[in-house]
Amino acid sequence: MNAQEFAYRDATEIAALVRSGELSPVEAVECAIELIEERNPSLNAVIFKGYEDARARAAEAEAAVKRGDELGPLHGVPTLMKDLFDYKPGWKSTFGGIRSLADNVIDAHCPWAERVEAAGGIIVGKTNSPVMGYRGITDNPLFGATCNPFDTARNPGGSSGGSAACVADGIVPFAEGTDGGGSIRIPAAWTGTYGYKGSFGRVPLVLRPNAFAGTQPTIAEGPISRTVADSALVMQVLQGYDPRDPYSLRDEVDFIGALQRPIEGMRIAYSPAFDFYPIDPLVATTVGEAVRAFEQAGATVEEVELGLDIDQLEFAHLWCRMIMPLNIAGLEGLKGFGLDLMATDDLPPVYKSWVERTRGATLADLERDDVMRSQVFDAMQAVFATHDLLVTPTLSTLPPLNADNGDTMGPSEVNGVEIDPSIGFCLTFATNFTGHPSASIPAGLADGLPVGMQLIGPMQDDAAVIAASAAYERVRPWVDDYRIPRERPL
Repeated sequence: MNAQEFAYRDATEIAALVRSGELSPVEAVECAIELIEERNPSLNAVIFKGYEDARARAAEAEAAVKRGDELGPLHGVPTLMKDLFDYKPGWKSTFGGIRSLADNVIDAHCPWAERVEAAGGIIVGKTNSPVMGYRGITDNPLFGATCNPFDTARNPGGSSGGSAACVADGIVPFAEGTDGGGSIRIPAAWTGTYGYKGSFGRVPLVLRPNAFAGTQPTIAEGPISRTVADSALVMQVLQGYDPRDPYSLRDEVDFIGALQRPIEGMRIAYSPAFDFYPIDPLVATTVGEAVRAFEQAGATVEEVELGLDIDQLEFAHLWCRMIMPLNIAGLEGLKGFGLDLMATDDLPPVYKSWVERTRGATLADLERDDVMRSQVFDAMQAVFATHDLLVTPTLSTLPPLNADNGDTMGPSEVNGVEIDPSIGFCLTFATNFTGHPSASIPAGLADGLPVGMQLIGPMQDDAAVIAASAAYERVRPWVDDYRIPRERPL
């Protein structure tokens, strides 16, 4: 199999070919490497190449096949991990393109890398993200902007933008995303891929020195893929109790089984704007048409209001404040090792501004923020008292053009209404406040650019989100949209 034949193969198919002996892990990894070398120069998505390690693991994986060893569900499947708070021994970790950390190495595995490798997956490199993951765009001073394979003048979104771009471009079948405000679902929406954020605690998160830091808002690791089945396969591998995570769930979901679960009779609530977001008319029309596919699958769809009287700009600023204590702790930790990033020009101005604005927050300030967060939780729980799923647009706009200064931002207004350019175009971070499972599913194209539709499930009901996603994909498959990145000039 050559690289062009390998491109756009799904993980489920690749794993089956490896198990049958029709495709060797060495061959699969070499195809992925060739695709990176051919396609990444026009994307700037892969920023660290771990080819030597990947080739060694591929050789071991091939020997295991020849010996007849028991093989993991991802055996021989090449993938990519994210360059943020995501580690693999010996590999560089720049925390999203921070120049002072260009040669930083953390000799540890994040749970995503740990579990993917244990299942036989082979990590080939690391992908681009923004500084500290602190915006829904992928650009930074060290590596620059990642390009969207549907239009390379535009950004793929963030913070897992490098991963999403590589998946949409057919380089690997799935890649790592992390999500503290939508960082799996945002780039999935703008690259026409499927991004899944599990219920809080579904995939363990190992944070130190503060094991409890991943709650304000909730943070998740998860897959970005081209099919719902591939995300279900990866989630089957990633889930499970980990004693290092105080919030890790003990119960497990049959993600694979949920793919075939019928959704006849499912009651789906549709919120066109989460009550208070300004939505680009192209996005509103595309999602409004796409949501009707659930009716074709046998569900009922009802437009709802959540009853939220919240200013959308203040809602975005709530996220900017709530995510900052974890960031400040990271900055203080680096300062303890002699690196004061606030004294450098390595951090974007908007990031520095929020550090200064938040550093003096009081316990009373944090309590007030949790009150607004609780309002959102209560509103969503009220929806789930009468409905099985809540659907919204994933993002309010189409992807923006890249800047050339390493500091690309999102839009600052939608329909003439001011929004926060870091995160205000994202309808995603509500479920990071609440912990509900959620996914971004391709809703279609508008002006040739992908639009995402967000599916939100009841607390810990990951199976409902997967079942509805798979039913939607059967009724309204999006695979043909990948002709655009596949045929783009290199």
